Amino acid sequence: VLPNSTPCPQHCNYNLPTNTTKMKFTAAATVAFAASANAFAPATTGNRATQLNAMKDDFAKVGAAALAGAAIFGATMPAQAITKSELNQLSYLQVKGTGLANRCSEVIGEDTITPKGGSRLVDLCIEPKAWAVEEEIGKGGKTEKKFVNSKVMTRQTYTLEGIEGSIKTDGGVITFVEEEGIDYAATTVQLPGGERVPFLFTVKELVAKGNGGAFKPGFQMGGDFSVPSYRTGLFLDPKGRGGTTGYDMAVALPGLQSGEEGDAELFKENNKTFDVGQGRIEMEVNKVNAEESEIGGVFVASQPGDTDMGSKVPKKILTKGIFYAKIQ
Repeated sequence: VLPNSTPCPQHCNYNLPTNTTKMKFTAAATVAFAASANAFAPATTGNRATQLNAMKDDFAKVGAAALAGAAIFGATMPAQAITKSELNQLSYLQVKGTGLANRCSEVIGEDTITPKGGSRLVDLCIEPKAWAVEEEIGKGGKTEKKFVNSKVMTRQTYTLEGIEGSIKTDGGVITFVEEEGIDYAATTVQLPGGERVPFLFTVKELVAKGNGGAFKPGFQMGGDFSVPSYRTGLFLDPKGRGGTTGYDMAVALPGLQSGEEGDAELFKENNKTFDVGQGRIEMEVNKVNAEESEIGGVFVASQPGDTDMGSKVPKKILTKGIFYAKIQ
């Protein structure tokens, strides 16, 4: 009833208890969250126990939990994942803010594609799903190196996209040579203790050799790639020192950099370098769509982290996830 004792119209809701309104809002929000969560819920698509068989010695030191995680990626695919043709039908505003731009498309089918002479691998998308950092862990007076699961701190800009290169077939074996595309992404992960580890996630100059002459479920290929420095020559540290510009030494500490004593301690900090490391990636195809000339699968990559332009020893980063590509 209104304050003036006027009968309330049917559409009025002034006397609705506040807690009832909150309950309705909470229920609606819960349903919406559940619906969005179901869109990314994993769905089993078959046993992928063979996916890690061809991994090189770089991954031999990975713990059982990390290997189990890699196997899970091979055995699961996001439910209701979007295909490339469906993604191409969406407008910019439909994709904006949804996270779809950071995801690789799904491939449906288990066909076989035999590349011809002059074929190219285009639209290669590499999406990491999990990260681990190699750390020295002490136990019982002994230290051993183990990969520790970490959490990504970078926003949804860490997926590589639009990579392409030539495909060669020599002796019945496919070889992919990476040439161009968005083949690097500055990424930072955080260890359980709070330490953050930056690295340049990349596959630059990748030369991947396969184990057969056709793309089909179970086909594997892998190879080495270059890892450029996380920082470029124009970057200046907090004391104004850089690789190609800036001060040669820390201006506030001239006495420690006289060249007689103390210079060795600060040499690595003063002498900025552009370090280029080497990584390795192993990929396995588990989906092939011959009609659309698409392939998809899982990958495991290992690479060094940031050296802070030569002043730090790089940590080893292990990355696991999915990939998508098209044969042209």
